[in-house]
Amino acid sequence: MSQSDRYIRKQGAVLLSPHRTRFRLWAPSCSSVQLETEDRPPVPMTADDHGWFTCETPTGAGLRYRYRVAPDLLVPDPASTRQPEDVHGPSEVTDPESYRWQHPRWPGRPWEEAVIYEVHVGLAGGYTKLAADLPRIAALGITAIELMPIAEFPGGRNWGYDGVLPFAPESVYGTPDELKALIDRAHALNLMIFLDVVYNHFGPDGNFIEQYARPFFFQNCRTPWGHAIDFTQRAVRDLFIDNALYWLMEFRFDGLRLDAVQAITEQDWLTELRETVRQTVEPDRHVHLILENENNDARLLREGFTAQWNDDGHNALHVILTGETEGYYGNFASNPTIDLACVLKEGFRFQGDKSPVTGKPRGSPSSDLAAEKFILFLQNHDQTGNRAMGERLTVLAQPHMLEAAYALLLLSPQIPMIFFGDEWGTRTPFFFFTSHNPELARIVRNGRRQEFASFSHFHDPQRRELIPDPNDPRTFERSRPDRREMELPEHKEWLDLTRELLRLRHQYIVPRLKNARGLDVTHLTQQGCALFARWTMEDSSILNIAFNLGTVPTQLPSAPHGTFLYGLRTTFSSPDLPPASLLAWLEGDDHV
Repeated sequence: MSQSDRYIRKQGAVLLSPHRTRFRLWAPSCSSVQLETEDRPPVPMTADDHGWFTCETPTGAGLRYRYRVAPDLLVPDPASTRQPEDVHGPSEVTDPESYRWQHPRWPGRPWEEAVIYEVHVGLAGGYTKLAADLPRIAALGITAIELMPIAEFPGGRNWGYDGVLPFAPESVYGTPDELKALIDRAHALNLMIFLDVVYNHFGPDGNFIEQYARPFFFQNCRTPWGHAIDFTQRAVRDLFIDNALYWLMEFRFDGLRLDAVQAITEQDWLTELRETVRQTVEPDRHVHLILENENNDARLLREGFTAQWNDDGHNALHVILTGETEGYYGNFASNPTIDLACVLKEGFRFQGDKSPVTGKPRGSPSSDLAAEKFILFLQNHDQTGNRAMGERLTVLAQPHMLEAAYALLLLSPQIPMIFFGDEWGTRTPFFFFTSHNPELARIVRNGRRQEFASFSHFHDPQRRELIPDPNDPRTFERSRPDRREMELPEHKEWLDLTRELLRLRHQYIVPRLKNARGLDVTHLTQQGCALFARWTMEDSSILNIAFNLGTVPTQLPSAPHGTFLYGLRTTFSSPDLPPASLLAWLEGDDHV
């Protein structure tokens, strides 16, 4: 059975046969809509009572088309699957069967095996060049690639969160079939591949939906990105569910990362999405739904979402490693060691208590959740690129301290995520970049610089002028990790560290990881950050990790015993923990 037989999109241009296409558009604000194609007369579309306009034509794949929604407005298809001339150009009909899968029945991998590598496809060189790099990535022990958003955005340089056509893979990166070849190559290497999707807003350039479907948005409710999307509308709910299934079924992605779901007004839609995915995908496939959720809503994780990005863990570690406490790091300024201890034992730091920055309650209790429900990271696109100068921790933190934190990341039971380039400890910055039209580029440049006016280092307007212009092509190029670094001794050592830590994770931790729970965390000093954390693993063994991210030497309560896993600047025969040290071992299992 073909993939298109299993799931057919409800909207947009869908091939009914090689030479017949159905077009379907929700345009409740229009009295009439016409389909306009190349070298053919306009085709009136038939309306129903719910705002849908439909027509069929004796045409096939490759046809370029637009919708005439007003006498003076011709728009691309909001469910376009290809935009070869960018967001303002015509849409193109595609054939979901044109790519011949080499691994159509690859079942995916269990979640506990995940080691995630977040990557920007444009900086990686596009779909084909990223596919060529996958063997190197897989050889390190990474098991999952997570693509930053690829929905068509304006221009050729963008993080992806300004996407306006959610079904169209970014054309500057390659064709839809080249994206499928990337996914196929990942599966050949036993790599999962996830996609970051944005269902909470559209970008500012190229989104015409409000012109013909005003009910798509709440007119009296705004978000940081404009009018909130109205998820009370059935057509709106269906569009995004359709999109999720499109990526999972036609493109065979192994999972989705849902961006900033706290901005989705109707949280019950998330439950509907999860259930529809579960009912649609093949029963023998591992498909994972990952959340980014400022609300720290543990209920969603209990009810079946696979995991959530653990911003609390990142923020606590960042304050410990850098001493920075401005902006949202102010939530962790008081005692980041206590915050980190809570993260390691219970998952979230904020579980309903007030945020010092906002003064509002945040989060819900999470101590009953397994460790693999949380994705831990030292860096990602946000916390690096949202910095004025895009610095990575290799520039901000002391090298030995960062090494110890990296070992904690890759050996702890929470699912680790690495930001591309971190596997060799790159020092290349990662900036915010765009390729907007001149007027929007000016607004974004000035707005970004003004955002940092409240930060102490940028009170001086002249200093703010040093913040890179997001629209300058050099800002994009300066964000491309310098692969030549991998040939330098210090970076070779970091690659070796990555490889060894992941070898240990796969050999000793992953087989015991499912349903691992925090047992206790002991503070080893009154000042600084030195913790001794323990987790009960699936086989009832105890994983122990003791580490010192402070400047004062300390000791374990007693000498460790069991099966030694890893030591950094300390030994298994001694209770000593000097600064920037870490020790990991297993207890209570005779089959290590």
